[in-house]
Amino acid sequence: MELISIGFPLSDSTLASNGKQLSVAIGYFDGVHKGHQNVIKRAVETARQQGLKSAVMTFHPHPKAVLGQGEQYVSCLTPLESKLAQFAELGVDYAFVMKFDHSFASISPERFIFEVLVPLGVRHTVVGFDFRFGSRGAGDASMLGSLGQEAGMTTEVVEPFLLEGQKISSTYVREALDEGNMALVEQLLGRPYEIEGVVVHGHARGRLIGFPTANIGLVEPYMTPRLGVYAAQAIVAGQVYPVVLNHGMKPTFKDGEKAPVLEAHLIGFSGDLYDQTIRIRFISFIRPEHKFASVDELVAQIGRDRDEAVRQLAQLSAEVTSTVSRNL
Repeated sequence: MELISIGFPLSDSTLASNGKQLSVAIGYFDGVHKGHQNVIKRAVETARQQGLKSAVMTFHPHPKAVLGQGEQYVSCLTPLESKLAQFAELGVDYAFVMKFDHSFASISPERFIFEVLVPLGVRHTVVGFDFRFGSRGAGDASMLGSLGQEAGMTTEVVEPFLLEGQKISSTYVREALDEGNMALVEQLLGRPYEIEGVVVHGHARGRLIGFPTANIGLVEPYMTPRLGVYAAQAIVAGQVYPVVLNHGMKPTFKDGEKAPVLEAHLIGFSGDLYDQTIRIRFISFIRPEHKFASVDELVAQIGRDRDEAVRQLAQLSAEVTSTVSRNL
């Protein structure tokens, strides 16, 4: 997949290097959940059917964050790099990342179509049913279809993707994360929720009490799940390790933490992880964070949490093995 960063107005170099005929899925696509995947897959399928190249057009940063319409949009489910990786896995040929700024936010729906989509060689667009575009969201999917027809483009509007009757959306994913319902999050995304960070120095208490932990400094403003203890997996240098992870304020030690910390105990790992990149894949919620009366009580509980994480991860492995065997 080729990445093409663009801004408005389109540069001469962008136009000169274009010459493509495209089927494009358009949207912000935070999370790249199953609903988003359905939109993107339709663009890819149409490209193959009509002899076009497939593309995704997304926007960076989040429009509502730029326009000051919601602090929650400062955090993200999928940072740009992760989002692009998901696009590539869906078989997209080109990813257009439009710089979202106040200049772009002020253009009319007509200018978006005739000064952005048409010059890029867009011949087919695919959007979700609730798609809005242009200044103050003046354009909708219906307008895209009618104006696009004037410009020689066809438009497909994809209906919501439902899970047990409820629309899958980025908001639904965020609500499930707030609840720590990682099974539901995986159903909505079609994959476990992941974050990435760098291992940083902490208080080193975990090592002193027999459970060394990797303190994770996030590299992007990820949305993190509810405070508590999780069964997870850590990916370090291509190796996968079972993990019991605490996301919380460490109330037992009264460290005066001003923000939650992420501490991962990699089961079966020995060595130095400092300054290494680590990816955490959340599997299931074990329990809420709790203040213990003594360090001994905490140590005993961490042991039980580790055993529960091992049990849950082993169950997951067995379920995956069983599914693969049935599909052979």
